[in-house]
Amino acid sequence: MARAAIPSYYFALVVVRRADRFLVVRETKHGQLWYLPAGRVEPGEPLFEGAVREVLEETGVPVELTGVLRVEHTAHAEMTRVRVFLAAAPVDARPPKSHADEHSLEARWVTLAELRALPLRGEEVYELFAAVERGLPAYPLSLITPEGAPWR
Repeated sequence: MARAAIPSYYFALVVVRRADRFLVVRETKHGQLWYLPAGRVEPGEPLFEGAVREVLEETGVPVELTGVLRVEHTAHAEMTRVRVFLAAAPVDARPPKSHADEHSLEARWVTLAELRALPLRGEEVYELFAAVERGLPAYPLSLITPEGAPWR
């Protein structure tokens, strides 16, 4: 007997670091709290393109992805959620956006100490940034490839 398909949602969460500072976003939803740049990958959109798009939309900062930090998979009876945590670096020195739009209220560069003073959406933001600052390994982007990519 065939089982009914359940929706699967992929989210890209991006840790953007410049020296001792991390890029954070004040969200338009979720209580207008601070979080890392993140969002759902659109249907048919490659994961890495979705990650870069989300960072640009929410912060105004173009980035280059540099590695994979972690992949989380949560299966529920009604849906499956996959969260892919990626590392990134800004491609230039432009400042984050400072005006609100439909994607976010504002963005800024913060140190870990400055992050502590912000109302965060979740403690995972601080824990993740602290782990990166301590040297959390980033795996090659080639760890995640399109189906059918050649084996090297």
